[in-house]
Amino acid sequence: MRPASDPESWLGGRLSLRQPARGAHRAGTDAVLLAASAGAAGGESVCDLGAGTGAVGLAVAQACPEVRVALVERDPEAARLARLNAEENGLADRVRVVEADVTAPGRARRAAGLLPDSVDLLLTNPPFFEPGRHRASPVAARAAAHGFSEPGGLEAWLRTAADLLRPGGRLVLIHRADALPACLDAMAGRFGALQVVPVQPRAEATAIRVLVSGVRGSRAPFTLAPALVLHGPDGRFTPRVEAMHRGEGFS
Repeated sequence: MRPASDPESWLGGRLSLRQPARGAHRAGTDAVLLAASAGAAGGESVCDLGAGTGAVGLAVAQACPEVRVALVERDPEAARLARLNAEENGLADRVRVVEADVTAPGRARRAAGLLPDSVDLLLTNPPFFEPGRHRASPVAARAAAHGFSEPGGLEAWLRTAADLLRPGGRLVLIHRADALPACLDAMAGRFGALQVVPVQPRAEATAIRVLVSGVRGSRAPFTLAPALVLHGPDGRFTPRVEAMHRGEGFS
């Protein structure tokens, strides 16, 4: 069992979050941006796919008291911490943890409790790299969080997302900016009403992330939204992004 941190204040103290020791994958700004972009509504069924220790799904559950959240994570230690985080934040009655491999065949996913057409809103920060496209971390859990083990991993991941969402259900994901073509290819034929928000480190800089959303089965057109800028000229977070890190303005 890998050592975990003591509870850390997250989102301006709105959540207490236990994470793996430094060197493993830990929730940061990407998780904040994804949670802040959720747009969850009361009574919805929400799924955080590849949840790690649960930061995104727990943030949405804390901000929207009527939603029910499933945290899907294959790593047993991360899943254990996700359960502990749900309990320690008083959210265990509305948050469940499902230990499952997102890219497993449908029969295995269903046996784990991931049922088709069962989710209203799906949030995900998929692994960023296909095998052979990056230098993997020597920390096994970090390597697994950052990269797929088999080619075509992103396609399989988003195929599962479409399977879990009900018709008309919404997907929101965050990914590297240079992976946008692959994301759109994998969403084609499954999602419409696609919207892309570029995420730039500074106003004059090239985007480093994209927030991509879509609606299962929609035929509405694509839109490119204004960029989200992380840092001002002084190097500090912009007021909008700083507010997100405080947990303000979440749906």
